[in-house]
This record gives sequence, C-alpha cells and structure tokens, in this order.
Amino acid sequence: MKRMLLSAAVTGTLIPSLLSAQYSWQMQFPSLPAFSNPVELVHAYDGTNRLFVVQQRGIIYVFENDPTVSSRKIFLNLSDRVSQSGGETGLLGLAFHPSYPDTPYFYVNYTGSGSGSLRSYIARYRVSPSDPDSALHDSEEVLLWVDQPYSNHNGGKIAFGPEGYLYIGLGDGGSGNDPGNRAQNRTTILGKILRINMDSADAGLSYSIPPTNPYYKNGTGFREEIYAYGLRNPWKFSFDELTRTLWAGDVGQDTREEIDTITNGGNYGWRLMEGNICTPGVNSSCSDTAGLLRPVFDYPNLNPPLEGSITGGYVYRGSVIPSLYGKYIYGDYVSGRTFALTYEGVASPVNAQLSDESYGISSFGVDPGGNIYLCSYGGGGRIYKLTGPQTGVVERSEFIPAAIELMQNYPNPFNPKTEIRYRIPEVSTVSLTVYDMLGRESLTLVDEIKEAGAYSVDFNASRLPSGVYYYRLQSGGTTITKKMTVMK
Repeated sequence: MKRMLLSAAVTGTLIPSLLSAQYSWQMQFPSLPAFSNPVELVHAYDGTNRLFVVQQRGIIYVFENDPTVSSRKIFLNLSDRVSQSGGETGLLGLAFHPSYPDTPYFYVNYTGSGSGSLRSYIARYRVSPSDPDSALHDSEEVLLWVDQPYSNHNGGKIAFGPEGYLYIGLGDGGSGNDPGNRAQNRTTILGKILRINMDSADAGLSYSIPPTNPYYKNGTGFREEIYAYGLRNPWKFSFDELTRTLWAGDVGQDTREEIDTITNGGNYGWRLMEGNICTPGVNSSCSDTAGLLRPVFDYPNLNPPLEGSITGGYVYRGSVIPSLYGKYIYGDYVSGRTFALTYEGVASPVNAQLSDESYGISSFGVDPGGNIYLCSYGGGGRIYKLTGPQTGVVERSEFIPAAIELMQNYPNPFNPKTEIRYRIPEVSTVSLTVYDMLGRESLTLVDEIKEAGAYSVDFNASRLPSGVYYYRLQSGGTTITKKMTVMK
C-alpha cells in the first residue's frame, strides 16, 4: 500500500453516487481481543467454519466463524522471522493449498532480513498432523525471495487461482516514482504479479513454471514466474469465484488510485502511467504508452481527508445481499470509505459509495458462505462484516444473471449436508444430478421446469459413502459440472 499504515496526509477526491444507508459494516466477534494491525483474513476452503487473521508483525490467529466466539488460538508465530519495523513490512499474505487438508500445506508472504537488506520471502509451512489449529514453526521451506531496495511497496498478497497455481503480488521496490524502473523491467520480479505451480518442481527450484506463463522458456532473461507486470504496489487481489477474473487494487503515487482486471502477460503501465493518465514528472510527454492496459476504474487522490490509498477487495458472490451480487467491493485505507463497483466488461463501470468508516481499511476477506469482511488497521484492530437488505424483498432483476451459473457447494468437504446454489437466465427445464467418480448416477436433486432466477438445494449425503462426487447442472442446452467431497 502507498504509505500504508503511515501518515494519511496524501489523499484525493471522489464523489460517487451514494447507495442507500441500508449497507453497513457491523463489528464481528466482540468477545475476542482486538487484533494488532490485522492485514489479512482468509479461510482454508476445507469445509470447516474457521477464519484465520494475519497480524502484520508475524502472528496468525485461528478461530471459529461464530459471532459469539470468545477464544482464539495462535496458529503460527513468525515474529522471530518477520520484520518488526516499517509501515509496509511484515507478514502480509496467507494462502492454503487448494487440496488442503489432503495436502497439509499453507503459504505465507513476509518481509524479513536478508544479506544486509530487507527481503521478501514466499515460504511454505506444514499444518500439525495432530492439531489442525496449529502449524509447525520449524517446517518452513523458502520457495522464492527477492531483495527489497526500499522498505515500502512490498505488495504481499498471495492466493491460489482457479487452475490451482499460486499467484504472488510484489510492489515495485519502493521509494517514489519507481526510481529503478523495476515495474517495467521483466528481468526482475518487482512490480509484478507472479504465477507458479506448487505441485511440481523444475530443476533447481521448489516449484515449477506453468507452461502458459507469458515468458515460459523465453530465452531472453525475462523471469518466467511473471504473469503480469507494470504494477506499482498491488495491495490485495482476488479471483471472482464465478467468472474467474483476477481483480487487483494498485496503489497510486500522488495522483490516481486504480482497479485492474489482470490478464496473462498484461502490462499495466507503471511507471509510464498512473491510472488513466501519464505519470506527472516521469512521463509528462506521454510517450511509450502503446499496448499498456488501462485500469477498469481509477479515482484521484489529491485532497485530504478523502481518498489516498486503495485497498483491493472481492466480487460479492454471497446470497445474503442480492443487491450487491456481482459487484466488486473495495475500499480506501486513508478515507475509510468503501465502494461497490459495477462492471461486466462492456458498459462503463459504475461506482457507488457503500459507507464512510472512521478507521483505516487494511484488508478485505470472505468466509465460506461468501460474506465479505474487512480488517480495521485503526479503530481498535477489529473485524467487520458487510450487511445489507436480506434475501426476499429485492428487485427480481437482481437475481437474473446473463448466463447459467453453478456455484461451488458449501461447505465442501462436508458431512453429511451441503448447499448447492445455481442461477438460470430464462425459464427452462433444469436437471441437477449427482454422480460418483465412475460416472454412475447417485441421485437427481432437481428435474423440472424453473423460472429465471436464483435457487438453492440442500443435499443430504448421509446414505452415500465417503468419496469424491460430481454434481451436474443442465439447463437450456448448457451443462456445468463441479466436484464435491463427502468426508465421514
């Protein structure tokens, strides 16, 4: 983040159309102690209802996602390895292996000491085989590292993509206006989003390079880990669980904050461009901008005490607030305001303010049900949950998608019950069927004509043995299949 967790003196102006006051952020887990500088909130995608909160100075806590929870446990304490100074250093990212707990690993992104300099590390750890709420401190395997020339712009977000690869966000190395032009230099991994495969290893590496990476075996010295480049400080990115689009908030210098949808091989312009404008004082002549990808949306950061440092968020795919379905929820650390961006890739984006909070927003997160949370860096180190009008009294159009949608069941793995949600754009005959690994039909959940809209089916697998199953949705000539796991 730009000046993240530092002075809030550099900000901007943005006057969006306000949404109704029906949306708010409600404090969660009031019986838990406050967190010290929380910068990440994730869950393990393992069918449990646990949340993990990352504290900047090296501690990860785990606790039940229950409003009445009164205790938490230290999952991992890395304070002996993590940088203890600097507003943008520390333990910044956490992601569980997509096959967890069968593959009992998780990954972290942190800054610590190097050979005479600050260094960013991507490391793998193992969860204790006897206690899923505890990690093995001495199991660290450093996978990737890079020296940081300055203390700011470290990025820090990591997440597994829909194809199972690990994505890593790194800032441009710091200072102002990227003095080393590192974001445009493809022989370094600074100012980039990387993509690596953790399920195999190339010679001399602890991971392998996906062959679809843009510089795979390029032979020109470009780092093969690079997925996209030209980023200043990508402070939080996420994947839309439905469209698989990769969204990122990239913190600006002194003029613009931007939101990007990241594509394979894309050049997002920094330091030649800052948002949609050529960078003042660096590229005033506006040269060499051909082929640079423009942001989906940007906004100014000029006048305090308004905007000044974007915090990337998530596309809302929950079922509790249908009026926000499909909108990108994000915020600004300096102003404390949160927004909903409507963008479907065709029409111009529409940005609307959700709330105006009194604390710095360091991160967003989602729980297994698709609810969105935020971490307050200020405001006592609390966790807040986005709330709004409940399912039921909403406009019909909010439920109708442009295409058939089949969501991942929740919880997954499960025993014995789970929920399967789907949406159809027009009246049609709908079939929802469960199959085993051999393709044998286990049972049919839906087989009837349905109106356009959103639907939910409760599936009870109490009569089925443990194992992997597939559920298939057929509607209007379209078939979508997803995998689920029964664990007894």
